[in-house]
This record gives sequence, structure tokens and C-alpha cells, in this order.
Amino acid sequence: MSDGRFEAVLFDAGGVLVLPDPTVLGPLLAAYGGSAEIDDHRRAHYAGMAAKSRAAASESDWDSYNLAYVESVDVDPDLRLIAASILDHTRSAALWRWAIPESVRALRALEERGVPMSVVSNASGQIAWVLSHSGVCQEGPGEDVAMRIVVDSHVVGVAKPDPRIFGFALEMHPETDPERILYVGDSVVMDVAGARAAGLHPVLLDPFDDHPDADFDRIGSLLELDGLLG
Repeated sequence: MSDGRFEAVLFDAGGVLVLPDPTVLGPLLAAYGGSAEIDDHRRAHYAGMAAKSRAAASESDWDSYNLAYVESVDVDPDLRLIAASILDHTRSAALWRWAIPESVRALRALEERGVPMSVVSNASGQIAWVLSHSGVCQEGPGEDVAMRIVVDSHVVGVAKPDPRIFGFALEMHPETDPERILYVGDSVVMDVAGARAAGLHPVLLDPFDDHPDADFDRIGSLLELDGLLG
């Protein structure tokens, strides 16, 4: 990926730009013996996504994620089922709002380089507002990093891994062939499979090396993208 053949980047939102807010989930799960440390909850998200991918779970099935998450933050083993259920009810779409600091820095660096960027997210109609409110990015010029488009599955009526969702973003990148565009996500099932089907080059954000045997490219942070683009 260092040969400069990639010219633009599309991003998933959840797990790549923002996380379920650990300042809410930390105290929530601390009542069941879990850690309230932000770093532990950051790690728990990717443990959950890895479990979700191993289970080949659909977008709407978060059972494996919830159990892996509460286990990762060391919830009391006897309380994990109830804690997972409470996590499932608390982790609403609006809670995906905690901006990943290194991702924000990376977006700014890419914007300074003039790299064309967009967001393609399975969401609930809220993601454009959340990204702007969290100081991550917005569609078009503004106070934060400019994206050519922010695609929300609820708004456009199609969700990953269906490759059609990427078409809304590709229309905004007409100068670049799809195979020259990276798509960065945190799900093997939704993001890697969907991007491949759309003719994009998938990159999994895998900061804890949860997928060592992967047959696709992985990065530990969006800061690594700066060296992968021409």
C-alpha cells in the first residue's frame, strides 16, 4: 500500500472516527465491576467488533459485541449477561459521539495534503450531525475537516455490506477510479466485504491486532494513512 496508487479515502464513522461514549459506558458498567477507564473502553469496542466479525453477525445483531465488550472491561463474570443487556439498551445511535483524538488529527493532516475524503456509515439518520457536533468533520466547508459527502444508511435507504451505499460517495469522487480509493472501517463483515464488493480497497482499523491472519490491509491508527497515499 505504499506505492502511491491510492488517491482518496472514504471512512466509516463508528469505530473509525467516533466511539460509543466511554464517559457514559464507563460509569454504567462500573456498577457491575467493570473498569471505567477510557482506554479500557476503547479497547473493548474493538474486542466487540472482532467478536461480531467472527460470529458473522448482521448489522442488527450486537449480542456477540455486547458480551465481548463487558468481558473486555472486566465485568464480574456472574454479571456479564445482565451487563451486556444493559449495554445493548444504553448504546443508542446518539451515543456514538466520542471523537477518537488521533483520528481527528489524521483527518486534519490529510486535509492539509489535499486528500479527497468522504464518510459512508451505517447509521440512524444522526451521523452527519454527530460528526459535526463532536468536532470531527462536516459535509462541505466549515469549522472542521471538510468531507465531500457524509452518507448515512438510514437517509439513503441502503446499508453496508450492500455495495450500493458506496455509490453515493463515489458520485462525489468522479475523478478517481474506485480501485484507487481506500475505505477504512472496523468491521470485516460490513466494511471489508462491502468495500470489496464496491471495487474499493478495504483497510481495517485494527489497533489491537485482533485480526492477525487477515487477507486484507490493516492499520493501527488513521495516522498511518498519511504514508499510504500518493
